Amino acid sequence: MVIFSKQEIEVVVVGAGPSGIAVSACLNKFGIKNVVLEKEDCCAYLWKKKTYDRLHLHLAKGFCSLPFMSYTTSTPKYLSKNEFIQYLDKYVEYFDVKPKYHTCVEWAYFNNEESKWNVKSRDLSSGDMKVYVCDFLILATGENNEGYIPKVVGMENFKGEIVHSSDYKFGRKYEGKNVLVIGSGNSGMEIAFDLSNYGCHASIVVRSPIHILTREMVYTAMLMLKYLPVSWVDAVIAKYAKFKFGNLAKLGISQPKEGPFSVKISKGRSPVIDVGAIDKIKLGQIKVLPGISKIKEQTVVFDNGDEHQFDTIIFATGYKNVATKWLKDYSSIFLEDGTLKNWKGQNGLYAAGFSKRGIAGISMDAIAIADSIKSVRGDKI
Repeated sequence: MVIFSKQEIEVVVVGAGPSGIAVSACLNKFGIKNVVLEKEDCCAYLWKKKTYDRLHLHLAKGFCSLPFMSYTTSTPKYLSKNEFIQYLDKYVEYFDVKPKYHTCVEWAYFNNEESKWNVKSRDLSSGDMKVYVCDFLILATGENNEGYIPKVVGMENFKGEIVHSSDYKFGRKYEGKNVLVIGSGNSGMEIAFDLSNYGCHASIVVRSPIHILTREMVYTAMLMLKYLPVSWVDAVIAKYAKFKFGNLAKLGISQPKEGPFSVKISKGRSPVIDVGAIDKIKLGQIKVLPGISKIKEQTVVFDNGDEHQFDTIIFATGYKNVATKWLKDYSSIFLEDGTLKNWKGQNGLYAAGFSKRGIAGISMDAIAIADSIKSVRGDKI
């Protein structure tokens, strides 16, 4: 028998990724009662179960901590996936964040008569239903919520394997195979590099202009940006990158006219951090290909008319925000396509982790949201 219940609480946080646990930790420090709802079986589910094995944080640890907990001096400058997961687990324990796992939010709306949010959830284990009645609703499902695979003409006819990058772990299973990576962001480049290390015949689609930098270039730039204008930093880092990599256009990789950090600010697109892929491309171990025209049963046709055979296609094409599917009143915070409009919406609605500013942005969001809620509560008292 399905049990239906109702519970009143000050704040509901949806999502137990880094954003959700950071917000809950900040609220706990203020003594503000909150509940974190997570549909999966653990916190930081994407980090723990949907990322490839060789993943490291691209920014130095000083730019990747959550509120009120810095890394120890013994922590490596650039954390591995497992080291970051250990940090998150320690964070949850230290700040007494207690997510309710296997809890799926089915809908949420603002009840004008009560002047409160109603959030309906379902326990995926028992099927029991619960409605949380709260003053504040925080969306912390994040930008990397659901893997996005764009529609490509003919892809339904492909006889090989099609996977999203979130399901890629390492390249051993693809040894000796022809693998096409679609998407030339950080995940795409790193997966192509990993594939080539396992003896795969890796190719990557580079359709749009991108900036390629090293981790140390980004670290240097982050320090410079504290004191210098973005335009100056862009100019210095662009020259540094050209000296390091040479003319990437000859490899099929064009660069945006805007500098790397201007692009980050204006469009939210981070520069690609090279982990060794460029050397592999120069050696011919990774092939750069243009945009795709269509997919056939065993081959892919490209915009330049070339056609190549592949065993597997990996879409490193990002994620999409699915909160708009269950949130009834999202117009004050999201656009129709799920893009963030404001971090703070109407009637106590907030969004954390959608600003495209990485872990540092998540930390800033969490602190700002907790401060805002504390201020509003003070006005009510």
